Amino acid sequence: MKFLLISLATTLAFSSSVLSVAVWGQCGGIGFTGSTVCDAGTTCIELNAYYSQCQPSTATSAPNTIQSSTTTSTAPSSSVCSGTRTKFEFFGVNESGAEFGNTNIPGVLGTDYTWPSPSSIDFFVGNGFNTFRIPFLMERLSPPAQGLTGSFDATYLSGLKTIVSYITGKGAYAVVDREYSSPLVPPSYIKGAVLNPPLAHNFMIYNGATISNTTQFQTWWTNLASQFKTDSHVIFDVMNEPHDIPAQTVFNLMQAAVNGIRASGATSQLILVEGTSYTGAWTWTTSSGNSAVFGAIKDPNNNIAIEMHQYLDSDGSGTSATCVSSDIGASRLQDATQWLQANNLKGFLGEIGAGSNAVCITAVQGALCEMQQSGVWLGALWWAAGPWWGTYFQSIEPPSGAAIAQILPQALEPFL
Repeated sequence: MKFLLISLATTLAFSSSVLSVAVWGQCGGIGFTGSTVCDAGTTCIELNAYYSQCQPSTATSAPNTIQSSTTTSTAPSSSVCSGTRTKFEFFGVNESGAEFGNTNIPGVLGTDYTWPSPSSIDFFVGNGFNTFRIPFLMERLSPPAQGLTGSFDATYLSGLKTIVSYITGKGAYAVVDREYSSPLVPPSYIKGAVLNPPLAHNFMIYNGATISNTTQFQTWWTNLASQFKTDSHVIFDVMNEPHDIPAQTVFNLMQAAVNGIRASGATSQLILVEGTSYTGAWTWTTSSGNSAVFGAIKDPNNNIAIEMHQYLDSDGSGTSATCVSSDIGASRLQDATQWLQANNLKGFLGEIGAGSNAVCITAVQGALCEMQQSGVWLGALWWAAGPWWGTYFQSIEPPSGAAIAQILPQALEPFL
């Protein structure tokens, strides 16, 4: 697969001697200068003042007519859950790719790694999702020769800023999620050969060594946050899935990062902090030790959430399409939910995934019902989308990801 730097302009196609916009492309909005004519069979739908999109339609209106989208209710449909539910503030998908090729540092764009596709962002925004987590490799942004406190790689930083700007320009939220080049992720994960997700992303490791210096870690985050401090739709995910590190050590590093982010002048953005033991929700109050220390997390701007991850297979790794039971989603989140409530903290499920079968779909529904009924979970993100996932069983990358046909309409869209 060849990868070229994707233009952020809308893809256009010729139709009836005028330029027309392909399905899921932008066709209007404040400041938009491209074509407002959609391909046959699609209609330009106004999603917000800044973004209109060509969506499949059976409408008889002229192809360049902009229609308003249906207003989303304040509460999701109750068809899959009983009781009162609160709509997620943040709901979307992990857009994986820039952390691929993790054994090749810095790696080659288009060969070792790729950035998310704007067309994928357009697809999910058009379907009502509003949050995208963008994993990237710390070693690519901060070359080991420069160290944690050195200057960033300008090219890689530009790629990150470009996709973040594209997302936030749509009115959506971009979760900036730093990754680690784990040696456990083999080259077979690259470009369509993907069978399982590289869940062992970060580990709180840089250049092969565990990060322990809170001062350096705080400086790194001050430097990165300053790049995005004027964009309120950026969310900072401090570190993905630390493990085999004491919970207190991870907490100290997370608190240092929070301090660094706020010191940069980034005062309006949500910050997500993760615990040790892969930040698993099911071990948060038991073997991880996270519950004993993370209740003390402090943010001077009071805009922070505890990020947890949860998969529904037997070992919680997300590598099997077989779920433990139809109620495993709700049961694995209950203790974490109660801990959040008791500590007056908000939660954010940064990764959830399961197979496309009846048991798993019911289990995902149960997890999301548990969250929306609790009053403490800000949102959830499916693992995963991204242009190189191939036939991976949890992929909802449009147009033909393996999980789109069942997971998207049955397990996710009822919670919009």
